[in-house]
Amino acid sequence: MSSPQIAAPPAAPANTRNRVILASLIGTSIEFYDFYVYGTAAVLVFPKLFFPDNSNPTISLLSSFLVFGIAFIARPIGSIIFGHFGDRIGRKKTLVASLLTMGVATVLIGLLPTYAQIGIWAPLLLTLFRFAQGLGLGGEWSGAALLATENAPKGKRAIYGTFPQMGAPIGFILANGIFLVLSLTMSADAFASWGWRVPFVISAVLVIVGLYVRFKLVETPAFQKVIDSGEVAKVPVARVFKSSWRPLILGTFIMLATYTLFYLMTTYTLTYGTTAITAATPGLGYSRTDFLIMLIVGVVFFGIFTLVSGPLAEKYGRRLTLIATTIGILVFGLLFVPLFGGGFIGTMALLIIGFTLMGLTFGPMASVLPELFPANVRYTGSAISYNFASILGAAVAPFVAVALWAAASGSPVLVGVYLAVMAAITLVALFLSKETRDVEYDDNLS
Repeated sequence: MSSPQIAAPPAAPANTRNRVILASLIGTSIEFYDFYVYGTAAVLVFPKLFFPDNSNPTISLLSSFLVFGIAFIARPIGSIIFGHFGDRIGRKKTLVASLLTMGVATVLIGLLPTYAQIGIWAPLLLTLFRFAQGLGLGGEWSGAALLATENAPKGKRAIYGTFPQMGAPIGFILANGIFLVLSLTMSADAFASWGWRVPFVISAVLVIVGLYVRFKLVETPAFQKVIDSGEVAKVPVARVFKSSWRPLILGTFIMLATYTLFYLMTTYTLTYGTTAITAATPGLGYSRTDFLIMLIVGVVFFGIFTLVSGPLAEKYGRRLTLIATTIGILVFGLLFVPLFGGGFIGTMALLIIGFTLMGLTFGPMASVLPELFPANVRYTGSAISYNFASILGAAVAPFVAVALWAAASGSPVLVGVYLAVMAAITLVALFLSKETRDVEYDDNLS
């Protein structure tokens, strides 16, 4: 008689490739969409609607920017809160919570009454909702990066890691595309009255789709192994500072040039490009609509080379790819003036080269930062590094750039030098780090 067949145990449920792509991409798309939508509204309408000061419009604008910066204070706090739960209860539940926090706050801003309607409560509620956005953003990127890379097949972590990174160019194109459409289809009065609310409210569609996809996820294999082995950290933030303080520092400075380049290419170039040639700090004199179209063309290269960076980081390693790219950023900073002063062709060359470098440096980060940390503190560690880099490289970049621009009598030469210095600091961090391509993701426990 033949021996009875013993049924093999059922395979553990797994997230499909398409579900991983969509679930990791949509959150970061909302993240960057929110940044551009809020940043544009903070310049165009918030000073008048939420911080009216007829005696001094500059105070109104600065107040609007101050609330804009509140998110950068909230992001590190969010990285600790969501990192804690991401390393305690899992990536899936935490990703749902971060997206919900971020999405609800964004929609509520679009529904918020103005100062003329509810007085001082308007700016106070705007500040509260902006802080909530920052909390959600603090946990979103790291969770999306882990969702992609911890579900990646062997040898494809850097490729899968480019999925959430594509949210940056997609968010930029969506946000600025909507503002372009609104500017072309409605009057300035209509935009100030209700049109500015449209980009905030329609983000609810993205949030609903994102939640639907994320609720269908199962836990990542790497974190499931942490649970099965009983290695879940009781206090992840304490564990990561105790056991992984060096990767925290290196990760922050590895990300520094990326963040500085990103905010200079998106914020400073728009300011310089649209400032009148006859101003005290002379710019290029383009209309806002024309320069936004030029930026969108540049951002297409951002998206293309974000995808290109994944295979490069797999073939040549994360460290070598980023070292080469960072050297390129350093040289690019020193060429800021000859490019920006070269008319339309020079300006387009600057935007295309800058955004190409942005794609090459930003793409590998979703694999590099998580690979620096053990699986049981990976969410917390990568989130803290990413968001502290946002303070050092992003929160201060627009202010530093404008100050250097003014100090150089309207020339962007010092802005380029500033970028080159940030790239040099990142190069030091990369030379001090080790290649992480062959790190065993599932077995890496502290």
